[in-house]
Amino acid sequence: MTSKAPRSSQIDTARNTLCRSPFLSVKFFVFCHGLLQLSQLLVSGYLKSSISTIERRYGLSSQTSGLLASFNEVGNTLLIVFVSYLGSRVHRPRLIGCGALLVSLAGFLMALPHFITGPYKYDHSVASTFSNTTDLCQPRALGAWANLSDASCTPHASRENHEVLLVMFMAQALLGIGGVPIQPFGISYIDDFASERNSPLYLGILFSLTVIGPGVAFMLGSAMLQFYVDIDKVSTAEVQLTSKDPRWVGAWWLGFLVAASLVALCALPYFFFPREMPKEVARGKDRASKKREDMLSQLRPRSQHMESLSLLEFIRRFPVVLLRNLRHPTYLLVVLAQVNISAMVAGLATFMGKFLERQFSLTASLANMIIGAVNIPGAMVGIVVGGAILKRFQMSLRQCSALCVLGMLLCLLMAFPLLFLGCPTQKVAGVTHWDRPSSGFGHHDLACNARCRCPKWGFNPVCGSDGVEYTSPCSAGCSSITLHPDSSILNYSGCSCIGGPGPAGVARPGTCGTGCSHLFVPFVVLSCLAGILASMSHTPSFMLILRSIHPEDKSFAVGIQFMLLRVLAWMPGPVLYGSAIDTSCMLWERRCERRAACRYYDNTLFRHRYLGLQFFFEVGAFLCFGAVYLILRKQEREASQEEETKAEPEKEKLAGNSTKSPESRV
Repeated sequence: MTSKAPRSSQIDTARNTLCRSPFLSVKFFVFCHGLLQLSQLLVSGYLKSSISTIERRYGLSSQTSGLLASFNEVGNTLLIVFVSYLGSRVHRPRLIGCGALLVSLAGFLMALPHFITGPYKYDHSVASTFSNTTDLCQPRALGAWANLSDASCTPHASRENHEVLLVMFMAQALLGIGGVPIQPFGISYIDDFASERNSPLYLGILFSLTVIGPGVAFMLGSAMLQFYVDIDKVSTAEVQLTSKDPRWVGAWWLGFLVAASLVALCALPYFFFPREMPKEVARGKDRASKKREDMLSQLRPRSQHMESLSLLEFIRRFPVVLLRNLRHPTYLLVVLAQVNISAMVAGLATFMGKFLERQFSLTASLANMIIGAVNIPGAMVGIVVGGAILKRFQMSLRQCSALCVLGMLLCLLMAFPLLFLGCPTQKVAGVTHWDRPSSGFGHHDLACNARCRCPKWGFNPVCGSDGVEYTSPCSAGCSSITLHPDSSILNYSGCSCIGGPGPAGVARPGTCGTGCSHLFVPFVVLSCLAGILASMSHTPSFMLILRSIHPEDKSFAVGIQFMLLRVLAWMPGPVLYGSAIDTSCMLWERRCERRAACRYYDNTLFRHRYLGLQFFFEVGAFLCFGAVYLILRKQEREASQEEETKAEPEKEKLAGNSTKSPESRV
């Protein structure tokens, strides 16, 4: 007896130690999963915040950058279906940890092009930052111009561009594959081991982080893009650019290193969580909740039967469930409405920063700050308000659809004026402004600077005293410069193409800008309000899906919904927006005889096509929700008529009994 006592005490001590272990706590798992989801969204969202900078650095068109931004959905879509099959068959925490490590690897790969390519050159037609006179009008320097232009295109430079794109597309594919198990397995793991009372709270925390994450990513982009891209390769004294210069490229790669490191750290705890943990017991649990949990445990064998299906049986049943759900009109229309909203959000998230930069002459850092601090929090407010209205009024399905219709209608009213709130295209000599339209190009490219023999693709914008922008000091015919004490350029003088007092005009470095800053605040306010109103339909539309399908098809239907959103919205959306933006370009950069990034857009055309696409998708969502409302109203009327027809015989029977009662008394 005495010999067994110490052993039992050791067992009790070990048991108490295990109970105190944080890896057996659902709350600690929720904490870790929240940090992981936030850091994962930093990696995926950061690319969208730096998309215009990457375009400028590597000479990408908007269509190519849109394809790059959506390529992570390819790997995600191919594998997301099998997540529904795997369920709890696998060690979910470890699989989440492996996926997180893949996401971290993808983040480091996204930053790799910066280290395998040479330093960024402002303009391949300019010798260096110290020889500022080389981009002036120099009639005797014809050989130097030709050599500099030819030297910019070498076989190595052409091969380097293809290597950069290959690495980035591989990274995006890995990002999609790594992200597959993180959210579905995390949600199912929490739902299995959290108490019934706390499970909605935990899931609400995770869903809120999915909205906060992109906002944090844009704020991170705003901070990183203030640093020069080659901060690790050149000293600050060698950088003669400011963040307001159109040739400025920020340190886009720094954010990927930060986000990828955070994901790697957040992945480590998942390898210590058990496959199954003790069920959480809520404090103050009443008998009713205990009874509900007992009923759920009795229903659990049905879900285990679903999990016992073989892979072939699962694949065989999947098309049947897919067709059954797609034939349901409410489900199909709500999913199509969400596809339209997701396509709108895809364009907003990918190219809104670039739109603000071009339309209102903002820096990339400021544009990201506006999106991260105003637009994305506004969308979060809309989601919360929609859920609060739903809970406060206990809405029926028809009322949920009415709320969606109302939200999208008000969104359309706010979004329509945005088509007219914008800046005209700035006057650019030889691009948008000609003094002699009949010749196609004015004196800026013929008489006034013909003696300069400027390089064809030179790009170092200057703003003339006549309010016209020139692509370089040479194209303005400028022959001399005035420097600040710190050797930065104050202005250019002796510009033969610029009219003004004296023999020739002057110009200052940088663009002239669009000159309509007074429209910026109204634009941001209206776009934020439109985002809030559109986001109000988020929670009601999910309730429409969950309440309108068969209970046994619920998990399948949600999986199909997310798959369709990826295939129909998140994958083609950025490419569609990028193609539309490219059609508004007026002057392309040329690299090695290929079309690279766009230098000047037709701002009016850019605004109409970019915001017009968003308005088109908003109209599509409004029409789909309107059709859902009409269908549900018709179903309610038919149901009420059936009840009335069933109630009529009972009323007649009661009326007959009432007429017979006096006779019976007699």
